[in-house]
Amino acid sequence: MSTQVAILPIGPLMIEHRLIERMVNLLEKEALNIRNTGRTNIIFLRAAIDFFGFYADRTHHGKEEDILFAELLKRELSVADKEMVERLQQEHAVARELVVKLGMDADEGCRQCSPEILNRLSAGLEELTGLYRPHIQKEDKQFFIPVMKYFSKEEQDAMLCRFWEFDRLLIHEKYKKMVGQFEEKEA
Repeated sequence: MSTQVAILPIGPLMIEHRLIERMVNLLEKEALNIRNTGRTNIIFLRAAIDFFGFYADRTHHGKEEDILFAELLKRELSVADKEMVERLQQEHAVARELVVKLGMDADEGCRQCSPEILNRLSAGLEELTGLYRPHIQKEDKQFFIPVMKYFSKEEQDAMLCRFWEFDRLLIHEKYKKMVGQFEEKEA
């Protein structure tokens, strides 16, 4: 007898949240380190910025926005669910802006390690982590499970397949972009 395990499309999103939370913990420690020592681990900071830009935003938010939210917005949503989708999209946009700003501050911090830049980096890390914790809680506890009611079992399975395909193509997208950027610099 074969047993099949049903996986909701929100399962992979919630698993991704656990990894993002682990990075948020590390960012909180780095912000504290900057405040206590007046120094930063620039290698970690650059890796964290890449993580939030590519994994948290492009990979995770990409599946949410390009697939889940897009499909939800085609449906007749309750006012509360529609407002929640809009609020989550706004939070994603704020997170993107914070990551870009952190990247610029990190670049400037490499050139000159001033207390002002370190304070901006620490404040930026605190703002980003302060955004992500409640954002993840909101999605996990208030949003993901209730909105599954808008999809049939077949639609949920199809969405899960689209998530896997989305992930499969991302690594190619990332490195095509990287090679293109290096080619542009040589031209």
